[in-house]
Amino acid sequence: MFTILRNTLRLSINNLVRPFNTTTPTATEKFDHKRIPADDEGVQGEKIVDIDSVLQTKQNLFPTADSDNLLFDGVPYKDLAICNVRVSHNNTIFTITDAEGKVKLLRSCGIEGFKNTKKGTNIAAQTTAINIANKAIEKGFRTIRVRVRGLGPGRLSAVKGLQMGGLQIVSVTDNTRVSWNPPRPRKAKRL
Repeated sequence: MFTILRNTLRLSINNLVRPFNTTTPTATEKFDHKRIPADDEGVQGEKIVDIDSVLQTKQNLFPTADSDNLLFDGVPYKDLAICNVRVSHNNTIFTITDAEGKVKLLRSCGIEGFKNTKKGTNIAAQTTAINIANKAIEKGFRTIRVRVRGLGPGRLSAVKGLQMGGLQIVSVTDNTRVSWNPPRPRKAKRL
């Protein structure tokens, strides 16, 4: 009895046909322009690059043993003036030194007239960089090397400001100190 019932149930399940309908979108529906980008992002700008030729063009990107003697505006690299940029969250300090390390110019965002929290902004760093660049050009420094130390909002804008001020930047070096044994983190807050 049970097997007959199971067989009839199986037959009735196999004979069931479910209708499956699809509809095409009509032209009256609104197209959501925000959902799909206007141009295809994946294909645009795609090109084949020969890596060997790129490496040949970037051959002089990293310094070699002869880099100190390369001439920039008739001055060897080792004799160029250095602009040290000390960036913190509270201030940005610029010092321009000669090749031996003697300080020739010193400016900071606080000296420039920015007070309190405005000293730590990228606008203050860029303004100070433009002003020290103008003073450096007056003193005869046209081509410089830049050393940036510290993490803060004025890192990029400081270098950009030096460039906007008319100085030719040969190299940018990051001298940020890294602690390999940092202090312990704070105790976790109990909830």
